[in-house]
Amino acid sequence: MALSKCRISSGFFPRVTGYGNLETVLRRDCGGGRAGRAAGPPDLANIKIGATMDDVPLIHDWNVEEFETLAWGRHVELDDETLRDGLQSPSVTDPPVGAKIELLHMMNQLGIHTANIGLPGAGPRAVADITRLCEEIRDANLSITANCAARTVLADIQPAVRISQQTGVPIEVCAFIGSSPIRLFAEEWTIDGMLRTAEESVSFAVREGLPVMFVTEDTTRADGETLKALYGNAIRWGVRRICLCDTVGHATPSGVRALIRFIRREIVDPSGANVKIDWHGHRDRGLGLANALVAIEAGADRIHATAMGIGERVGNVQMDLLLVNLALAGVHDADLTRLADYCELVARECGVPLSPNYPVLGEDAFRTATGVHAAAIVKAQAKGANWLADRVYSGVPAAMVGRRQEIEIGPMSGISNVRYWLAQRGYDPDDTALCQRIFARAKNSDHTLAEDEVLSIVREPAA
Repeated sequence: MALSKCRISSGFFPRVTGYGNLETVLRRDCGGGRAGRAAGPPDLANIKIGATMDDVPLIHDWNVEEFETLAWGRHVELDDETLRDGLQSPSVTDPPVGAKIELLHMMNQLGIHTANIGLPGAGPRAVADITRLCEEIRDANLSITANCAARTVLADIQPAVRISQQTGVPIEVCAFIGSSPIRLFAEEWTIDGMLRTAEESVSFAVREGLPVMFVTEDTTRADGETLKALYGNAIRWGVRRICLCDTVGHATPSGVRALIRFIRREIVDPSGANVKIDWHGHRDRGLGLANALVAIEAGADRIHATAMGIGERVGNVQMDLLLVNLALAGVHDADLTRLADYCELVARECGVPLSPNYPVLGEDAFRTATGVHAAAIVKAQAKGANWLADRVYSGVPAAMVGRRQEIEIGPMSGISNVRYWLAQRGYDPDDTALCQRIFARAKNSDHTLAEDEVLSIVREPAA
């Protein structure tokens, strides 16, 4: 299939039956990946001047070199923890309820399935905000559903029951308890005592008709027998979803895979019940997103994450980046063009600045002042296909998240940067004297020139 037949338009994925994404189309139909390996590498050296994109195999995707699809490329549910774990960051501001409502609508638009809207046991303000958010879900007829965190004590679960009954909105109770030997030793807990307390609270929520997710904190440092006792009894009490937590960011991808497979093999499958598995990860070792993708591969049914990864200590899996990766794998099809708005709202209302080099959504994500990079983008645009320019120096297409490629001028720039910059702003790119004046100033600078700096050069009288 030639590229012109892939129905590539202004969108970032071709809508071709049987293919997950653009890279798969290019790999399978244009000579890349396993399908193209037997035929040898593309003969780029002999492509004639003026050849079209229909003639050229453009992307060889090593991500699927050994398998037909990405191992984690499957549909999963997503639980947004921004309004609970995200607000447990010691550096954030708990935003007003109006901002929380706006964020809830954005989550809904981004195709996120559930939102943890708080910890009702935390006090009156938490109860008031959770109540208002439930009312918004009900009154705006949002598809996103609500859950709330609670310790495995009646005093935490009773407020969730009252809010659900008051608003008529089902609230999934996320009842959590520690599980690792180090936690049990520090708290002087016994398994028998934990089970007594947990049974009372969990059974109460089940009797009141609320769905319950049983959460073990520090699951990735807990032994198998303790997990069998906790999860096995929770399932017997009526729990139909369990959550595995990498509470302190201890796990590596191999550990995540081993844990999830153990839980399914030794606890979920033998129970005979239809029990879903959630994964909740942290980023203390910088492995949050990688661990989340491996959790999907290993069989997790739902992944927890937060906007920009905010949360306890150094935070959680980044929901925005998880969405991007799932979309690139062709397994999340919601419109992501408002993803920047989602992160900017959290950055503004929670007081957490978005760094310029943050992947996909940072200021520099699609911005370059390097001559070689800029020249390739300009040449790609000259071929008449914006999608090509959006990929020649980007692993993530800017249009996917409502952005565009930006070319700036700095000490590493070439003259093509200058001409492109001028043309984009309505100035004559063929004004050689002006181009050389800007180019010379950039070469003597120690930074990328700001727009005002370049405009001041443009406005200088010609020599």
